[in-house]
Amino acid sequence: MTELGGFQDRVARVDLSDGEVAYESIDDEDAEKYIGARGLGVKYVFEQGPDVDPLGPENLLAFMNGPLSGTQVTMSGRIAVCTKSPLTGTVTDSHHGGWSGARLKWAGFDGLLFEGEADEPVYAVVEDGEVELRDASHLWGEGFHDTRDAIEEEVEGSYGKNLSIMGIGPGGENGVKYASIMNEDDRASGRGGTGCVMGSKNLKAVVVKSTTKMPKPADPETFKEGHQQAMQAIQESEVTAPNEGGLSMYGTNVLMNIGEEMDGLPTKNGRYTSTESMRDAEGVDIDAERVSGENVRENILVDEPTCHSCPVACKKEVEVTKMHKGEEMNVRTESYEYESAYALGPNSGHTDRDAVALMIDRCNDMGLDTIDAGNMMAMAMEMSEEGKLEGVGELEWGDYETMIDMIERIAHREDDLADLLAEGPRRVADRKEAHDNSLAVKGQTIAAYDPRCLKGMGIGYATSNRGACHLRGYTPAAEILGIPEKVDPYEYEGKGELTVQFQDLHAISDSFDICKFNAFAEGIEEYVLQYNGMTGLDVTEDELLEAGERVYNLERYYNNLNGFDGSDDSLPERFLEDGIRGQGASEGEYCELDEMKEEYYDYRGWVDGVVPDEKLDELGIDLGPGTGVSGDSGAAVSSDD
Repeated sequence: MTELGGFQDRVARVDLSDGEVAYESIDDEDAEKYIGARGLGVKYVFEQGPDVDPLGPENLLAFMNGPLSGTQVTMSGRIAVCTKSPLTGTVTDSHHGGWSGARLKWAGFDGLLFEGEADEPVYAVVEDGEVELRDASHLWGEGFHDTRDAIEEEVEGSYGKNLSIMGIGPGGENGVKYASIMNEDDRASGRGGTGCVMGSKNLKAVVVKSTTKMPKPADPETFKEGHQQAMQAIQESEVTAPNEGGLSMYGTNVLMNIGEEMDGLPTKNGRYTSTESMRDAEGVDIDAERVSGENVRENILVDEPTCHSCPVACKKEVEVTKMHKGEEMNVRTESYEYESAYALGPNSGHTDRDAVALMIDRCNDMGLDTIDAGNMMAMAMEMSEEGKLEGVGELEWGDYETMIDMIERIAHREDDLADLLAEGPRRVADRKEAHDNSLAVKGQTIAAYDPRCLKGMGIGYATSNRGACHLRGYTPAAEILGIPEKVDPYEYEGKGELTVQFQDLHAISDSFDICKFNAFAEGIEEYVLQYNGMTGLDVTEDELLEAGERVYNLERYYNNLNGFDGSDDSLPERFLEDGIRGQGASEGEYCELDEMKEEYYDYRGWVDGVVPDEKLDELGIDLGPGTGVSGDSGAAVSSDD
């Protein structure tokens, strides 16, 4: 039983197969070693055993908050969903903001662990330290937005006031491998197919009802010092300061024009690195500025909602009216994000701002990850052009009218093409001999940063434990924004070490669980003061950084036990061989992955992507039951190997 501040010391283990709910305490040693949220969630998934079928009843689906969730700490409204991914076969953690994590803490829980499979659809209601399962048969097949509204009426709460609803749409129900979990504010645990796992368990939604009960710091003076430092840093940062032209003004989509200008925006399935270079090569009418944060703010912005305890307000709610196939469609949706706009816009060969808004809203309602959905359609466009989809269906470059409908077709697996694209890039590539068309690492597609221009993202995508991801180690902070200091995005030397540092730091913030945007202003000093102040611990900066390293190595070890090694730390060939089709300093650039991997592994202390036994011992990572250490399974090796 933990007596640490910031914890409720209560986790619900819900066996959906028999409807039983058991309540557990959190082990003190685990809380200190793995912090919470992502770290503890991955530990629970690890203990379930790495060889589970991601879509089988034995796979664990963990909803976890952290010791700073739901507190006064800025941007502390996040929640982690941890499981084994059906998209990648790796461990995955996928977070969303809003109020879900805070309300789960206020309802009396540090986590909810779902295992088994319900005979019929159910949803879980969490309130006052208890979990109740209710029938959801009448909601099965509904989009998430109608599901949310129906549950609000049934539970007699009000989302936006005392109710958080996390659920799936038809995408999760029908086993789309990149299905997401949505919450009431269209915040998404989008990556890794968490919604697909939820659907396999016949779990339609998780509903949290609570009043505001923010935990009090165990050491108020230390917490106050850290909180004041953090607030000052956020107010002084050009990126996070309210109304200073950064995230507060334009949201994450402030990066669209920046990426375009520096030739770092993957366009037309990564053939080009900006819409300008595409225009130069093909003479098409396409311009990334049309889907930029500046354009959105000027033309379609209607509100700027916030997450719990957030002074930045980066969410940009938009409203558009657009004719689609003869029908006037009106959509109001939160939020017009950079990654979504990239994948559903420039990477798919068009820059129609309002069409992107319609597609974001439809992805949210169907419960699909906007990044993978957009990138899968871009992959299909390139395959169509090369004749690889004959007999299945075709999708033309920039055909946003068909893309809008394709989202719903994929979610329902309505036809051969939609059914194929629902399987994700790795399976499509295998079935259609289309590996050259896939922009995926470990089965998950890249984000809106081209690794030929932003070399840190190259090694970051390759070594991410959950497949291609910009959020495991956000090196563009240094390469674009100069945080903590400016580095040359085209230089590959030093990027291995830089990536490790960002990965470990983000493992800490994900385990707290606070927004990564904190890291644009705060550093390890503010993290330590707030963490110690809330929990009552007295960890040093080095000890906290070691905890982040421990979390990252535990994830990697889990993947090793599933057969992943250095050969899986790869990138699509076009990034390694094709020079940038741009102009000036970027022309001819490619990603020097092998050189960066060598530096990265050396800094990590890994052997060809595998965690040696010595590193596990050094970090105090217990092997756990049923995991084994056979080299044949890709498990830990001796450093002498």
